[in-house]
Amino acid sequence: MRYNVLPLIFATLSIAVAFIAPINGMPPLLPTALGILSAAGMALIWRDIRSKVKGNDRTVNSLLSHYLAIKVVGWLGKRQRNKLEADTRDVTRLQEETLLKRVRKNTDTLYGKRYDFNSIKDVSTFRARHPVTTYEHYRELIGRVAAGEERVILAERPLLLAMTSGTSAASAMLLSTRDTNTEFFMQGVCVALDVMRKVYPGTDSLQRTTKFFYNPTLRQSEAGIPIGPNSSSPASSRHMMNLYTTPAPAFQAPSERDVLYLHLLFALRDPSVGALESNFSSTLFYAFSTLQERWQELVEDVEVGRLSPSLGLEPQLRAELDRLLRPDPERAEQLRAHFQQGFRGIARRLWPRLSLVLAVDSGSNQIYGEMLRELYCQGVDLYSPFYAATEGLIGVNLWPQVSPRRYLLCPRSMFCEFLPEACLEAELPQPLLIGEVEEGQSYELVVTNASGLYRYRLGDVVKVVGFHNQCPIMEFQYRRGQMLSLRGEKVSEVVFLEALKQVLVQWPGAQLVDYCCVESGILGDSVGGCDPHYQVFVELKGLRNLSEEQRYKLDHCLQQVSAVYKSFRSKGSIGPMRVQLVAAGAFAQLRERMMDHSGTSPNTFKMQRVLRRKDDALFLLGKTVS
Repeated sequence: MRYNVLPLIFATLSIAVAFIAPINGMPPLLPTALGILSAAGMALIWRDIRSKVKGNDRTVNSLLSHYLAIKVVGWLGKRQRNKLEADTRDVTRLQEETLLKRVRKNTDTLYGKRYDFNSIKDVSTFRARHPVTTYEHYRELIGRVAAGEERVILAERPLLLAMTSGTSAASAMLLSTRDTNTEFFMQGVCVALDVMRKVYPGTDSLQRTTKFFYNPTLRQSEAGIPIGPNSSSPASSRHMMNLYTTPAPAFQAPSERDVLYLHLLFALRDPSVGALESNFSSTLFYAFSTLQERWQELVEDVEVGRLSPSLGLEPQLRAELDRLLRPDPERAEQLRAHFQQGFRGIARRLWPRLSLVLAVDSGSNQIYGEMLRELYCQGVDLYSPFYAATEGLIGVNLWPQVSPRRYLLCPRSMFCEFLPEACLEAELPQPLLIGEVEEGQSYELVVTNASGLYRYRLGDVVKVVGFHNQCPIMEFQYRRGQMLSLRGEKVSEVVFLEALKQVLVQWPGAQLVDYCCVESGILGDSVGGCDPHYQVFVELKGLRNLSEEQRYKLDHCLQQVSAVYKSFRSKGSIGPMRVQLVAAGAFAQLRERMMDHSGTSPNTFKMQRVLRRKDDALFLLGKTVS
């Protein structure tokens, strides 16, 4: 087939201009795009495009924009990866430079004057002048920013009042700036894409990605500043939409349930999907669970080329999406055959060219990543690219095939201090600097970021597992607020999960769907008078009942992995653990309740492993079936 090269050139130039995003610190991309065009020649570019794409349902413009995105971001990724490598050889200087940049930018704010930022010339002066802080230190000041007062903490107006996920405490409101977003893109996204290109060559193709994303509901502060989770929709850029299977109108669906259905429907229509992506592996696990429940309805929609009447869509949106569909009985028949074979390894059977699952699977998402690998995504690599929070980018994963997940600290993102695990409860904590941490030791991160937080206790405890040049390599351990501690025993999520995984092997046929714990004092009289104990709620597939012997095995396994817990159990000051099996779908309903309560988006939600709200614990108690 012949193509007119001139229209291709103009189309590609227009796409190149579109990629010149107004991001501070981002180099001009148009010369790069033009260099690609002039060096290779359009004929060679088009030949390269045709060699990379396997599906045939793509427009010329779609393929060109996708191709250019890969080339430009690939160039950026290589550049940023080299820059990171150089940074790791001089982290002490880089950390001081990062700190002073933050301080100088906000010298003339109310906060900067309060702490005399103008006189701070080095790290030691900053640490002497400024205390270690928690959220309460900023609550009133952020409230003033939300009300419209200027130059309180930041010299600039924030782009967003970002709500944290509320995993271990009440959801907090933080400031989000252009610098925060720039750092995440340049130091995180670009570097991770360079890692992917080298380790997973299949991701360099032009196969579309299915991105499971949900437009967050935003409200506004008194001053008109948007309030919501710190995430942006891929539909915000019409050129980015060419990379994804879900069309832009689908993101307008009002409910998460309907958007998820549309993500699945348009993914199923395309047998050449190359990657699956979401912020967290929990989102992907929920997506496959929904696919398992609704596959017959989805296959019927593929077959007849129209949307299910069960979707609660406005007539205009429904009509717009229906126009994008066409009957495909051949694909529907293929899908039926795959689903009837069962769901183990279903991802690779539905999409033979699937090369990667891209989602964070560390911390509270570890169990979902493991379940994806063992069941739905068997045989497909899973890459956990970042360690990040609402506060900003912390680390990037340069070793995607290593488990447990480890992340290299990004020294230009935030100024980091490290509070030794033994000192977490100290009245006047004294964190260490980056050059003082030791391999094998665990620390709570204390950060100074680009969004007005100074020496801020993040609540994340990490373990330093090595160094890349001078830069620490970290494994996430737990959130301080997500520890079980009836008598000061401090059982962390990672310890409890180890015990749970051991006992699952001893529950024949049991497949874990989800779990959480609650300290008995929160439930009070609801569980009767007895010694303080852990109340554990588990949702399982393949097992309808638990015997008393099976329940006790979890308590026994926890004693084996936690000597402190075993000590308290032996003395009788902590009673036997109570394990409750809850009905199918209970945790999906709990997830919805938690998001409604906190205002968290599905994109940023993380399941609490230790419940702190009595209402949530009583809800699960009411769902107990065994």
